[in-house]
Amino acid sequence: MRGGTHARWVVGAVAVALAATACGSESSGGGSADAGAVLSASWGDPQNPLEPANTNEVQGGKVLDMIFRGLKRYDPETGAAEDMLAESIETSDSQNFTIKIKDGWTFSNGEKVTARSFVDAWNYGAGLKNNQRNAYFFGYIEGYDKVHPENGEQTAGKLSGLKVVDDLTFTVKLTQKFSTFPDTLGYNAYAPLPRAFFEDHDAWIAKPIGNGPYLVDSYTKGSQISLRRWEEYPGDDKARNGGVDLKVYTDNNTAYTDLLAGNLDLVDDVPASQLKNVKNDLGDRYLNTPAGILQTLAFPYYDKAWDKPGMEKVRTGLSRAINRKQITETIFHKTRTPATDWTSPVLGKDGGFQDGLCGDACTYDPEEAKKLVKEGGGLPGGRVTITFNADTGSHKDWVEAVCNSINNALDNDRACTASPIGTFADFRSRITQRKMGGPFRAGWQMDYPLIQNFLQPLYYTDASSNDGKWSNEKFDDLVDRANGESDPAKAVELFQQAEEVVRDNMAAIPLWYQNGSAGWSERLSGVKLNPFSVPVYDEIKVS
Repeated sequence: MRGGTHARWVVGAVAVALAATACGSESSGGGSADAGAVLSASWGDPQNPLEPANTNEVQGGKVLDMIFRGLKRYDPETGAAEDMLAESIETSDSQNFTIKIKDGWTFSNGEKVTARSFVDAWNYGAGLKNNQRNAYFFGYIEGYDKVHPENGEQTAGKLSGLKVVDDLTFTVKLTQKFSTFPDTLGYNAYAPLPRAFFEDHDAWIAKPIGNGPYLVDSYTKGSQISLRRWEEYPGDDKARNGGVDLKVYTDNNTAYTDLLAGNLDLVDDVPASQLKNVKNDLGDRYLNTPAGILQTLAFPYYDKAWDKPGMEKVRTGLSRAINRKQITETIFHKTRTPATDWTSPVLGKDGGFQDGLCGDACTYDPEEAKKLVKEGGGLPGGRVTITFNADTGSHKDWVEAVCNSINNALDNDRACTASPIGTFADFRSRITQRKMGGPFRAGWQMDYPLIQNFLQPLYYTDASSNDGKWSNEKFDDLVDRANGESDPAKAVELFQQAEEVVRDNMAAIPLWYQNGSAGWSERLSGVKLNPFSVPVYDEIKVS
């Protein structure tokens, strides 16, 4: 049986939903396209070096999507997982997979992409000593407990479940059945790596070498990363422009101003304060489209004040104190939709989306909010501080609005305060160092369009993006059972049951589903956002 058959059944439902909403601009900027022209776009410095297994946030992911291609790629319009470097992924039991890669692919330094390129990269990503943020994604491969033990030192250098068969073939043995495993392989953590990564790691970090349609020309942290089209790129998705200069902005209002002044070509984060003006400013050079993004408030469960009995009532009380409808209408001008579950509508019902799952817990009710907070023992220390990064996403506006809503609902002007952190990188560092003393911004942009991706990375014990360190045995058990289910419909049902555990504990407060937005200059045409709300840079034309 071909691997991924079951997964395609699930992703197929997602593809239909996304295809109905995917859109872009084919309008020209008034001149003929110049295939060698370079466009400029807003960006934010990533938290970590641009290693595929060490990047689990949006800004670094944008670059990895441009300089790497993996076994699978998610269709820019539908989100469906499609073969890229994979010639075939075969399995007879959803636990043992034989992967054949296409011949003729090379890295930009001329080195051939082989089975070893994947196996070495995955072994590196999984290794405890390499301290990769996405190591958890290799957790289902046999031998992970030896290369990345929960306690103690690494006792093996390689995953026993990975074997190179020949130049273009390798096998993967998982510790349990995982029917949708093939469709996770478009995620950047599974990208191949050249020998240069291992032989001169520092040089590679300074100027990454990949196998995608763009090359890294230069990178000055805090300023700009310049990517240029790789002329010998062997894929069908060749860049239609000469390159992209991603410019670092610590304030998206400044980026928007530069766009209007002609100093920038593309902004993919239109400030909330400009949404009321954007159509007048840009006309048909503005795009607003549904995306697999959910904004939440997470909690630091490593702080016992937030993990003691009764605190689920306090968290639910805070949720009921937030007027989502008012905030999405007044701050975001309906470019956000109040969340009613912990996934995204882009999944569709067949893919696991449960409209209304949150129920009354996500409904604004000041009296019930006060009652629940009191029954739960009150706010820790008598107040909460919501921490956020101030450089991207218009977070200051909505966090202050959330705090005002909480203060009004609880009849306490000091119940909630907003605490900005200057840059996204510093914000993420505080999170990973477990320095949060209260709720913090925790938006999630899907890695691949499966319900599993909205739940397991965020709430499974010690998962890669479980920043609050929430842990629940019942949730973990349901996720394990879902991943081992060969029937995709039954797998979705089990994931939905796991999501109910998240709801019952209010593990995180869902706020709203987010649309992707972008504005661009008259020089550009063919601009569109993929289902992850990231510009499809290689399809943009520059006049």
